[in-house]
Amino acid sequence: MPNKVEEFNAYRAKMNDKLLAENNKVIKRIFNLDTNAFMEGALDVKTKELLGLVASAVMRCDDCVKYHLESSKKIGANKEEVMETLSIATLIGGTIVIPHLRRAYEYWEELESLEA
Repeated sequence: MPNKVEEFNAYRAKMNDKLLAENNKVIKRIFNLDTNAFMEGALDVKTKELLGLVASAVMRCDDCVKYHLESSKKIGANKEEVMETLSIATLIGGTIVIPHLRRAYEYWEELESLEA
């Protein structure tokens, strides 16, 4: 049985492939813009991913939170950095973000368990 991380990534990849296969110029450009926005620039990639995590939590997008947690983990963010980032998101977003904070913490634990 696949874990939460595998399930999320498999679904995301499958649906991204389907969406991009539609050959819609606007959707393709948005995907490309997203990819390019998170590349190295004046800000390093880890900072951009952590900013993406804050924005995703404040916007209450659980899929986005999962994506940025995983991306942050892959580029070397540690638990302390992620928790500090999520604390900022909760401060800015308010108590309505707490359920998303819980799910983010649970997903981070899942990512950490894959290293064990």
